[in-house]
Amino acid sequence: MSYPAKLREIIGLFEVLPDEEKRETLIAYAEQAAAQAPREGEKFGLEDVRKDEECTDTVGVFLAVDEHRRVRFRITLGPQVQTLTRAMTAILCKGFEGASIDEVMEVPADFVPKIVGAQLVRQRSQTVYYILTRMKGACKVWLNRERAAGA
Repeated sequence: MSYPAKLREIIGLFEVLPDEEKRETLIAYAEQAAAQAPREGEKFGLEDVRKDEECTDTVGVFLAVDEHRRVRFRITLGPQVQTLTRAMTAILCKGFEGASIDEVMEVPADFVPKIVGAQLVRQRSQTVYYILTRMKGACKVWLNRERAAGA
């Protein structure tokens, strides 16, 4: 299975890092999470803001799809959201930038251990997949609306 080009680059970076450097790089990505929030004047085809059991605070997923079916995600995170979720937010927003909605839907979750390491996946299994699940869910809703509008 292939990944969108930008996500593939990020995966490649993490694959060559030793565990300690992976953790440091994840923290650096977590610090970039706030920059993934919607910007003034941006318009979105789908906005999904809610608090789920799987996450410690409210998360907002904002999806824009252009005329070429390329996606742009923005994410808002409540103050209690964990560092690993913040890191995955920045990684996925950057990794999915410019990808088609179909590419996002087809991305398998098998890349996550390559980024965060097997130990963190075991310790924080729900957390590491949460943002990916929410983003794919937003894409699915958008695709269902598109199908309904075309019917």
